[in-house]
Amino acid sequence: MNIIQILSQEFSIHEKYITNIVQLIDEKNTIPFIARYRKELTNSCDDQVLREIFDRLSYLRNLEERKQEIINSITEQGKMTEEIAKDIQEATTLARLEDIYRPYKQKKKTRASVAKERGLTPLYEKMLAQEEQSGSPVDFAKDFLSDEIETEELALQGAMDIFAEDASDNPACRDKIRKLYNKSGTIQTVAKDEALDSVYRMYYEYSEPVQKIPSHRILAINRGEKEEFLKVSVLVPEENCIAILENEYLKSASIWSDYVKLALADAFKRLIQPSLEREIRNMLTDMASEQAIKIFGLNLKALLMQPPIKGKTVLAVDPAYRTGCKIAVCDQTGKVLDTTVVYPTPPQNKTAEAKVILKKLIETHQVEIISIGNGTASKESEMFIAELISEIERPLSYMVVSEAGASVYSASKLGATEFPDFDVSLRSAVSIGRRLQDPLSELVKIDPKAIGVGQYQHDMPQKRLSEALTGVVEDCVNKVGVDLNTASASLLEYVSGLSSAVAHNIVTYREENGAFTSRSQLLKVPKLGPKAYTQCAGFLKIPNGKNVLDNTGVHPESYDACREILDYFSYTKEDIANENLKSLPQQIETVGAKQLAEQLNIGLPTLQDIVKELAKPGRDIRDELPPPLLRTDILDIKDLKEGMEITGTVRNVVDFGAFIDIGVHHDGLVHISQISERFIRHPSEALSVGQIVKATVLSVDQTKNKISLTLKKKS
Repeated sequence: MNIIQILSQEFSIHEKYITNIVQLIDEKNTIPFIARYRKELTNSCDDQVLREIFDRLSYLRNLEERKQEIINSITEQGKMTEEIAKDIQEATTLARLEDIYRPYKQKKKTRASVAKERGLTPLYEKMLAQEEQSGSPVDFAKDFLSDEIETEELALQGAMDIFAEDASDNPACRDKIRKLYNKSGTIQTVAKDEALDSVYRMYYEYSEPVQKIPSHRILAINRGEKEEFLKVSVLVPEENCIAILENEYLKSASIWSDYVKLALADAFKRLIQPSLEREIRNMLTDMASEQAIKIFGLNLKALLMQPPIKGKTVLAVDPAYRTGCKIAVCDQTGKVLDTTVVYPTPPQNKTAEAKVILKKLIETHQVEIISIGNGTASKESEMFIAELISEIERPLSYMVVSEAGASVYSASKLGATEFPDFDVSLRSAVSIGRRLQDPLSELVKIDPKAIGVGQYQHDMPQKRLSEALTGVVEDCVNKVGVDLNTASASLLEYVSGLSSAVAHNIVTYREENGAFTSRSQLLKVPKLGPKAYTQCAGFLKIPNGKNVLDNTGVHPESYDACREILDYFSYTKEDIANENLKSLPQQIETVGAKQLAEQLNIGLPTLQDIVKELAKPGRDIRDELPPPLLRTDILDIKDLKEGMEITGTVRNVVDFGAFIDIGVHHDGLVHISQISERFIRHPSEALSVGQIVKATVLSVDQTKNKISLTLKKKS
């Protein structure tokens, strides 16, 4: 199997670049580093494609390893033939490979193995050959009677058991029947007890083709089965499956025909059907899980890349009822200035007292934005804050932020280390405030699975989910870059090439030696060697350092090229610091970018990236995105009317639609059919988490707190 060729064909990328990518991966370069600083070798593949190539490469290598194990096993049994070896080498999936190996796999005690032990193999071979056209199978069976086989019927049954098992192990037949399952199979669900009501009621009598069932329904059905509300089966035309076996084994009319038919029917019903049903269910679950993980990743990426609200002092509210709302005031850098607890919500309802306390905090610290967690008592807290804002003359707005995972952080070792003197709920309030100021820096402190921007995340293969989401966080952190002198260890450990231990060593070195003044100082950090330095240096920025290039995304390996570019156009490093190079991109185009890249002996993509960084040093790519939607007042669900136009923020994108925060505490649902005028296969083609949209209210159900929206324009 030529892995390079396969990857090239599947990803439509030239073999030269696939070879480079595989080599870079094998040399232990990280995906963010390859994507950013090795574009010439990869033809500018982005991080998502590189991760897909990495996953597929791992699968194909595992396939190759399994092939060798199977070859060794069959060879040791003395059963290897040229035909089997050819079939193994041509197998492109693990399922096909296991089909080939099935007849040679050591089995536990079966009906067939018992029959073989009793000497019935010759009778089975007679049945398989089907040469006799006269006489009776019973006559042949008499030769096999013994103390263990007392009747001819038992002998014939034993021979049929061997026949059934061998037929069920036939790789060609299994492959054809598997294809039939995929093409004509139907998932069917019924209620275990119709009298029991549940969220799975729509599946109490339900069926859908295997080919068409969407991922979210597969996962819902699986959960319903796990919670013992549903019975699930995969149905397929039985007669078609048995016909496949008969076409393979049943010969012209012989005395054995009826027994062969019985054996083949048994092979399908007792052996093939349960096995393939499990396989199809597992395949569907794997596909659904991968889809859910992909959507979770897209949502997480959009959430992490939300533009930070910079240069603002924030008052954060962690809402609650009985224990009161925890308050934390954070300055422009996220430093906690003040904390308190107020009780504006039931049962205390100390609204007037809470207003006095918060007005004083807002005035003392010149608060400009209020961040409200969306958990318990959020609606009451939001109503209180909206009323408070109406009574304050200075400009003030608020935003409701997701507090998913805040409790995980506040109860963690990291939370206790950052705020040893705060109780758990006050730590949550700080996290809620900082999420508004810099979502990425704050959310990296939380297990990505706890952030809650997907569906059925608890039903996913947890190892695979963790790997995928960690990759998303790594890509986001490295795209944005990290301030080497302010980043926490939890943020640094997501930087390309840095382990958790090295990230902590960087913080320790910084605390003991003061702020870093150059990237090259990283080489003095314990356990941070040349390889790790190459991987991480370009992603770590130093504002106001000795070298202005250290505050850009330019890698140290390209510093010489930078100097040559500056000399070529008569610029100095001071011009970079003073942002005097905004016209550099146009100047480059005038002289010819390709020609200049060749002259500097660097690739064109590297030249373009360098120029972008020189023109805007220290840039944050998130600043180019639309800012989050801030509010000053609140709507109630009772205020919503059909046809009303309203602005909202996308909170979650799922397979069947998207949930939109429109400022009424309950998110509205835009079904996939109401997202776009054009046809879309998935909501993520048109929407992403954090996106600001204008929606129209389709319907409101106040009793169930359900709001239906449309993004389509009125006709």
